[in-house]
Amino acid sequence: MSQTTPPSSYEDLRRIISTRHDGLSKRLSQIAAFALANPNDMALETVSEIAARAAVQPSSLIRFAKTFGFDGFSSMQRVFRERLTERQPSYRERIKALKEQSDAPLTAITVLDRFTEAASHALHHLREETKPELLERAIEHLAESRQTYIMGQRRAFPVAAYLNYMLSHLGCRVSLIDSVGGMAFEQARSLSSNDLLLAISFQSYAPDTLAITTQAREQGSKVIAITDGPLSPLAALSDVCFEVEEAQVESFRSLSACMCLSLSLVVCLGYRLEKTTDFDRLFA
Repeated sequence: MSQTTPPSSYEDLRRIISTRHDGLSKRLSQIAAFALANPNDMALETVSEIAARAAVQPSSLIRFAKTFGFDGFSSMQRVFRERLTERQPSYRERIKALKEQSDAPLTAITVLDRFTEAASHALHHLREETKPELLERAIEHLAESRQTYIMGQRRAFPVAAYLNYMLSHLGCRVSLIDSVGGMAFEQARSLSSNDLLLAISFQSYAPDTLAITTQAREQGSKVIAITDGPLSPLAALSDVCFEVEEAQVESFRSLSACMCLSLSLVVCLGYRLEKTTDFDRLFA
């Protein structure tokens, strides 16, 4: 028997699945067990990927979603995705998990070893996954913009501040939307079709960054996004989107790949401007 009203939260969905589990068919019971054991995968993977891992047909996933009142798999998946943005472990919980996952005693050098190894993998992945044409388009937009606005909050703020620092030393007209005094929207109000917004945000995505990016699009500005994947709300709002898989040890995430990408963009921009009249325009 199907449910008429879908659960609005992951906790409600989990409770209902658990309550009705014994009454589900063998195939739906199999999906239920997979979903509750792998909520992150349910949030981030495609229907075909989840079906393969759960050893079911994609149509069974759709039937499973409709059993709990959803109109399809995508609407159910949104509930799993919202769980990811709502729940982040505390630093105390992350340190505890780091200790539990380490086979060796947790010394200063073992922590450094794990983070340097993770950073190395993240940098390699950045190089493998970043398409040359994506870099070229971003550099072209930066070179053609009258003024570049930069916004990043929370964990993304160091990347935004570093980009602002480097671009200002390059001589570009640049503004850091830093929300001082709660004036972020006022700082972004002068964005126009001749300007560019460089927006940086990671899960869980800063609401002000998303709102300013939406505002920039409405005002006709170009948008370059640095974010963490195709499911990021920034992806659909940007002209160029860099999906950076950052170094992570347990739930601790560094910024090594994002900083490398930022530095590469600025150096390439400087090299381009130095060879064109655009370089002189920036100092006019």
